[in-house]
Amino acid sequence: MNKSVPSAPLSGPVLLSSRWVIGHQDGKHAIFENGCVVYENDTVIFVGHDYQGDVAHRFDYGTAIISPGFIDLDALSDIDTTILSFDNQPSWKKGRVWPKSYMERGPYEMYSAEELAFQKRYSFAQLIRNGITTAMPIASLFYREWGETNDEFSSAATSAEELGLRVYLGPAYRTGNTFVQDDGSIEFYFDEARGLKNFQDALAFAEQMESRSSSLVKAMLAPDRIETCTPELLKRTVQASQDLDIPFRLHCCQSDTEFNRIVDAYGLSPLEWLNSLGLLSDRSLLPHGEYVCGSRNVSRKGDDLAIMRDTGATFVHCPVVSARHGSFMDSFSKFRNAGVRIALGTDTWPPDFIQNMQVGIMMSRVKDDSIQSVRSEHYFDAATIGGADALRRPDLGRLQTGSKADIIVINMDNDRIGHVIDPIQTLMMAGSNRDISTVIINGRFVMADGIIPDFDFTAAREQAQQQFDRLVSLYPDRTFGHPPVSEIFSSSYPSFDGQKKDS
Repeated sequence: MNKSVPSAPLSGPVLLSSRWVIGHQDGKHAIFENGCVVYENDTVIFVGHDYQGDVAHRFDYGTAIISPGFIDLDALSDIDTTILSFDNQPSWKKGRVWPKSYMERGPYEMYSAEELAFQKRYSFAQLIRNGITTAMPIASLFYREWGETNDEFSSAATSAEELGLRVYLGPAYRTGNTFVQDDGSIEFYFDEARGLKNFQDALAFAEQMESRSSSLVKAMLAPDRIETCTPELLKRTVQASQDLDIPFRLHCCQSDTEFNRIVDAYGLSPLEWLNSLGLLSDRSLLPHGEYVCGSRNVSRKGDDLAIMRDTGATFVHCPVVSARHGSFMDSFSKFRNAGVRIALGTDTWPPDFIQNMQVGIMMSRVKDDSIQSVRSEHYFDAATIGGADALRRPDLGRLQTGSKADIIVINMDNDRIGHVIDPIQTLMMAGSNRDISTVIINGRFVMADGIIPDFDFTAAREQAQQQFDRLVSLYPDRTFGHPPVSEIFSSSYPSFDGQKKDS
């Protein structure tokens, strides 16, 4: 049994075998017990039993699941700051919205170019560790001067190719921003000219990426949030998406502030407004889907789910970050039964895709008050097929002849997992990101036995902590009232420093 990390791409057919192989048959996933997957170069050539062809390399993983890799359409590419709001609320008092004083003084970049490059590379390695083989990165703009830049995303493209991660990249841009007035009310500031310039830069980046021959790095467009985008910016985004035939992602339907802002400004729900402008199509990826007409989360009448179904747009559901903030899609089963396309994202630390599916199933059943409304395979489909279909990539998200060799191995030979019933059901109850041992992307072993070649996780963690600590130290600049850090972020219990002081 050979599980070492190959030092170079393997030539000739490669056979992977295990107790369970999640293949694809008749348009849906199927379990092949004691099965195998065979790929050559970057393409799967066989899934099933008793392969009769020649094999150059064999890897048997024993009691494990061989699965298509996960597709993360809101993939954390940041030193995550949302975790700071877990026990520190309200967010507008804790630096999650700029105070008027900070905005008027002039926002500044709180990270250097080198730090931004590091955080992308660090985050990409963590995504691979979590079995994510295709990612659409997301990072916070709260600590940025305005939008993201082409230079940092050129660096991100290099990191993705070096690590072997399949990515859809595009710098985020916006024409507006929320801020807190001196009386604590939330207002909006717009600078359309600046936002349109950011968009032109992002479009140039997309055109550059699409002109390359990279099989791993593709382009996307990333207007930031619906409430910070003017109609002109969104119209230009959609036109460019059509012209280049690339996806665009727009965060919407994620907060009552956003929902009320759009209703007040246009007399329509966010989805009704987007649809009235002709902006929704099968290229549209919309995190998070929590505030929509026709759900229990809003009182406004309407049928936003029909709009999503009929336009072919995709909700990008991020269970963990939603649940952490006391909100959730209402509900996965309702959306699924209405014919709405659903993919998954992480959008927080850790980018644990297995945990996201587990939390999603539990929260959905609670929302539905039913243990039967959502099954394990529904979330597994969203994590694989749903993401692939949202990207209009039938060669991703499934293991079948002709698909890309994007494959993960999940070790089930672990006494912490306990006894196995159905492999996917057991994964949803007892699995963890730590059970992912091997990741293959585009036919290349990018991780084996938990090791990513030439990446030092210990050193990277130390650097990430230093960057995080420095960012936290800057929070008083961009927090309402400018209190000290000790007042912005609370401690769970009284904390006493036992470090000896110099006499």
